[in-house]
Amino acid sequence: MHQVGVLALDGVVPFELGIPARILGAARDGAGDRLYSVTTCSLDGRPVRAEADYRLTVAHDASLLATVDTVVIPPSHALGPIREEGRLPGALREALAAIRPGTRIVAICTGTYVLAAAGLLDGRPATTHWREADRLRRMFTTVRVDPDVLFVDDGDILTSAGVAAGIDLCLHIVRRDHGSGVANEVARSCVVPPWRDGGQAQYIRRPVPDPTASGTAPTQAWVMERLPEPVTLARMAAHAGVSVRTFTRRFRDEVGTSPGQWLIGRRVDLARHLLEATDWPVDLVADRAGFGTGVSLRHHLHAAIGVTPQAYRRTFRPAPLPADP
Repeated sequence: MHQVGVLALDGVVPFELGIPARILGAARDGAGDRLYSVTTCSLDGRPVRAEADYRLTVAHDASLLATVDTVVIPPSHALGPIREEGRLPGALREALAAIRPGTRIVAICTGTYVLAAAGLLDGRPATTHWREADRLRRMFTTVRVDPDVLFVDDGDILTSAGVAAGIDLCLHIVRRDHGSGVANEVARSCVVPPWRDGGQAQYIRRPVPDPTASGTAPTQAWVMERLPEPVTLARMAAHAGVSVRTFTRRFRDEVGTSPGQWLIGRRVDLARHLLEATDWPVDLVADRAGFGTGVSLRHHLHAAIGVTPQAYRRTFRPAPLPADP
């Protein structure tokens, strides 16, 4: 039986802490026998303070991590020097150093900070909750942070985005270890989809620029009111009162992307809103969002968040709403 050790740190988030035991613990072979044994520990074997209003009692200390086949680090809301300074406390550093070579290591959500601070992600791809991705990238410049995906499998080290993405990652582990049949049965047992299309980019809302701000922000706000129209780069530059070349340079300096790429992103945001808030046909949504055709919308939506308009609508607006074109 594959042995899994889950390390509960102070401030651990109970939901994510319970995911490995619930998902991996539900995996069975053809005879109905468990495929994983999941055990929880703390650094010193004492109760840990949860992010909720209670403490959790465990039966093992971190020496457990040196004996298991897979180590899981759930997120904590009290990472302190790890998240602020990229520094591991001594006891945690020793616990991680004692993990046997070849052990699979898994981090859920902000648990990725722990692996990054330990140097385990240097030069490797990883993800975390989308709200933490920029901070993680700034603090650990050698980590190849992907803020869009639900999880990253880099062989012996796997990381996931926030909250329910830990379910996706654990189902992936079952699928990788024992095949889709077993993973699908686990998903049915836990009443979750065996696979979710797209990534966490579909959950990110981007701020609308302040029209009173300086630079290109007033023009950005002007464009936001005209997304269904054929807004060209020349029209943007004319609104800003500068040449196309100057506008493009200033825009890229301020926003970090080209005006054309930014415009596509804002139209994708509008299309997402319309897919959530109406039952309009995809072609109508595409027209009102400025894409012109459903084919164009499908292309740009899939490129941005990895799903089709129909799949996005099923995820975020399962109940039909009255049409109001």
